[in-house]
Amino acid sequence: MNLKGRSFLTLKDFTPEEITYFIDLAADLKAKKKQGITGNSLKGKNVALIFEKPSTRTRCAFTIGCIDEGGHPEYLGKDDIQLGHKESVEDTARVLGRMFDGIEFRGFKQDTVEKLAKYSGVPVWNGLTDEYHPTQILADFLTLKEQFGQLKGLKLVYVGDGRNNMANSLMIGSSKLGIDFTILAPKELWPTGELVDTCKGYAKESGSTIYITDDLEAVEGADAIYTDVWCSMGEEDKAAERIAMLSPYQVNHDLFAKTKKKSTVFLHCLPAVKGKEVTEELFEQFSEVVFDEAENRMHTIKAVMVATLGE
Repeated sequence: MNLKGRSFLTLKDFTPEEITYFIDLAADLKAKKKQGITGNSLKGKNVALIFEKPSTRTRCAFTIGCIDEGGHPEYLGKDDIQLGHKESVEDTARVLGRMFDGIEFRGFKQDTVEKLAKYSGVPVWNGLTDEYHPTQILADFLTLKEQFGQLKGLKLVYVGDGRNNMANSLMIGSSKLGIDFTILAPKELWPTGELVDTCKGYAKESGSTIYITDDLEAVEGADAIYTDVWCSMGEEDKAAERIAMLSPYQVNHDLFAKTKKKSTVFLHCLPAVKGKEVTEELFEQFSEVVFDEAENRMHTIKAVMVATLGE
């Protein structure tokens, strides 16, 4: 499959076969790394890592993934370059595109990562924006595949803020790959009708379902329950309001009992605020799976760079 030169901005841009290819390539790269085998597909390549928002997993995953494959990553924090301040995003993109072979962006606006892709002329990878977090979904799906052996036909329930970047991206990815997907959230935090309609179109093609509800009984039959922090970065002022609204949706043993399944796993993109969106007890019960998921950020991000930029 030829993905060379492609940017990775949202999973909307990729076919089910292409998304599956990224996941399979990541599994292969992970197995090789466990045997001490790394590659050199990024030899001679320089990669810019732009971070408007701080990060643990995304930064480490891009850095190690790039070095493992022989490339050079250069971290550019918000105080290191003029992106959108003294220099327009378009001009910064044209400068970086002449010096670097690929660009990662983690920040606020989806519009910024799209402009970087449009004007730089090199592959650009979305490390998170307010709208989408596509590299995280690849890690989530690799983890689910490791747990269950397949993806198609699984039931995934996302609990919490149903209109954040994680809910959006999980809905896109699940509907493309035939995973039955439920968002369990208070009505005020449901995703936009437009995105739901788009994903229902994908689900029709893949033979899966999309269901948005505020009824806790909807977790019945879930193979995986997924949650995220109740306040995304930049929304700290809404904390009290969110806690009041989302407390009934805490992931705990009572909610897990409603699945009526013994095999259900818990996923979280991290960092977790234990005692809020998930109890410490439940988090620790599934910590092995959650930290597999965190490690899988590196293998899947490496796969994206190798597929789109590697030789």
